[in-house]
Amino acid sequence: MPVHQGGGVVNQPAPAPLLSVVVPVHRVEAYLHQCLDSVRTDVPADAAGTVEIVAVDDASPDRCGELLRAYAATHPGVRVVHLDRNVGLGPARNAGLDVATGEYVWFVDSDDWLPPGTVPAVLDRLRAHRPDVLMLDHLRVRDDGRREVDASSHLLRGIPGVVRLADRPGLLRVQHTAWNKVVRRAYLDDLELRFHPGWYEDIPFSNPLLIGAERISVLDRICYLYRQGRQGAITSTRSGRHFDAFDQYDRLFDWVARRYPDQRLRGELFTLMVNHMLVVVGNDGRLHPHLRRRFFHRVAAHYRRHLPPGGYPRPGGVAGLKHRLVGRDDYLAYAVLRQAHRLAGWLRRPVTAPEPAVPFDEPEPAVPVTPPEPATPVDEPEPATPPDEPARAADSPAGTDALAGRGSR
Repeated sequence: MPVHQGGGVVNQPAPAPLLSVVVPVHRVEAYLHQCLDSVRTDVPADAAGTVEIVAVDDASPDRCGELLRAYAATHPGVRVVHLDRNVGLGPARNAGLDVATGEYVWFVDSDDWLPPGTVPAVLDRLRAHRPDVLMLDHLRVRDDGRREVDASSHLLRGIPGVVRLADRPGLLRVQHTAWNKVVRRAYLDDLELRFHPGWYEDIPFSNPLLIGAERISVLDRICYLYRQGRQGAITSTRSGRHFDAFDQYDRLFDWVARRYPDQRLRGELFTLMVNHMLVVVGNDGRLHPHLRRRFFHRVAAHYRRHLPPGGYPRPGGVAGLKHRLVGRDDYLAYAVLRQAHRLAGWLRRPVTAPEPAVPFDEPEPAVPVTPPEPATPVDEPEPATPPDEPARAADSPAGTDALAGRGSR
């Protein structure tokens, strides 16, 4: 609406949106509309200008670019960035961040979606608490429609008001993804954080968000539906690109050393790193057998490189034993222990209803739940994996041997 001022007519600039939802898009033609609709249709009618969607076509080889053009042409508040070449999930998120204008930014993966009522709840909490980081809960959704609570979700319970990580250190063990956090843009810029290329790109991004925050708010409500089993997910893709995790952890520890050189914090992150690497090295769905020994030795090298001078709180039981084997770089003993674990899992299987062998180093399983009401709060030869594949990062750290994070898709 024009504003009359000083005898002239001046066009009043539209106010910046409160929230920018950045959606990187690549090879998700079958899921794209569900994702975008779940955001757009959830924006309250009286809050249309408070939310923008920035979709980034990461040179998708399917019809995603065409679908995005048509979608933006018919839906105000949707902006599309088309990249000339494929850059991968992290840099595609950066491209969306570069053009986002919202006070807060939320990175939503394009094969996932939001349950009804999420956007109003997020907007209300942002206005009420003005946090640096708003943390959200999620459910895992299987191909058959089953919904499961993440093993780390209990760490989000009972946190009213605004806290710091020092008040609730357990928040560092919540699944470390970008999509379960809404971040104040100015705070993100202050931290000088960007996504790095490669798989597991959330490692040096998500953890610093919590470490540096003065105001963390937790919305104890199911705000995100995380699709499981899609082809191309990190957790189900055998690839040498799982070695990307080592560089990502180097970046994390370098950032912490420069910005927050605290030995206790370093010890916490070190524990999470070792747990995470044990998940990857023990998982048949991620590493071809011929890569396992080399990966284990890389884990041991990282153990020596990042071991805090004063030590760290090593876990007990079998988890602690695996930590010790990594510290000694004893792959032979680790391999024997892994085989024994798998054999024990096989022997425990019911005869009449056999189940797949229990994967070594997998986190505690997600807890099945009844699908919530919409508005209720709540190793083959290794395949060549193109750099554009959206990767799903690791697993939930709440389990004995896991560090969450879907990483790239």
